[in-house]
Amino acid sequence: MTHDATISRRQAVAVLGAAAAGTILRPFAALAQTRTITRAIPSTGELIPVVGLGTWITFNVGDDPELREECAGVMKAFFDAGGRMIDSSPMYGSSQAVIGYGLGRLSSQVRLFSADKVWTSSASAGPGQIEDSRKNWRVPRFDLLQVHNLLAWEEHLPMLLAVKKAGRVRYVGITTSEGRRHDEIERIMATQPIDFVQITYNILDREVESRILPLARERGIAVIANRPFREGALTQSLVREPLPSWAGEIGARTWAQFILTFIVSHPAITCAIPATSQVPHVMENMAAATGRLPDQAMRRRMASYVEAL
Repeated sequence: MTHDATISRRQAVAVLGAAAAGTILRPFAALAQTRTITRAIPSTGELIPVVGLGTWITFNVGDDPELREECAGVMKAFFDAGGRMIDSSPMYGSSQAVIGYGLGRLSSQVRLFSADKVWTSSASAGPGQIEDSRKNWRVPRFDLLQVHNLLAWEEHLPMLLAVKKAGRVRYVGITTSEGRRHDEIERIMATQPIDFVQITYNILDREVESRILPLARERGIAVIANRPFREGALTQSLVREPLPSWAGEIGARTWAQFILTFIVSHPAITCAIPATSQVPHVMENMAAATGRLPDQAMRRRMASYVEAL
């Protein structure tokens, strides 16, 4: 076999993946023409789609040109399906630069809502880190800046609020994940003029329903739900389980849609941010922003079904 006739394992996987993607994507073919469900950011009333795009792990691909192209393809599919919010952090390795590469490959007309974070224990290093992040993204300014996992929040939050007042960022928030430091999150929500809070919320991790989500509604704070699939562990654990026969009542064809629909149907949730590096998955996720959202009775039924598996 000649060198020209030889294909790499990655190329073979890509060919097979493209064929499989054609089958997977058929149910979502009309997604771009379907109305996307949006929620208002309480502090301004601005509407954003209820499903966004996370980049933790999935966009940390370094300088690999093929993997960067795959991420750019994910971003194009995301925007084509009506998505807006992309979330990242300096903690996420090369993810910010990969986002910037993807944006450079796309039309300047994409309606990006850029969400990033400050993540350093040094108060004085915060502004420089934000500027480095902005350059990596290749954006003129961020829409949302958050204090990542409350690291040095007492120093960073006043700085972010000052940056917002100066017009260099539109929204300010705080983040946590995996149920950590919820008491401190509540205190900040109750006392600080933040626009967003980011927490872990999914069909099994529902601790925030008792206090944080009601407080967000009371205080007019937008909520971003991270780890919707527990970094894939949740959907993987359900892959061999059948969807309930009534899943079609909420338009859910897959477990990912089922879980995302549950998350975004909570009235306090503004946007969920599943992370993926595959176009079929981003289309599957975005389909959850086009169906009929379940009411409270259906939400209880959904949670009970998954808990029993």
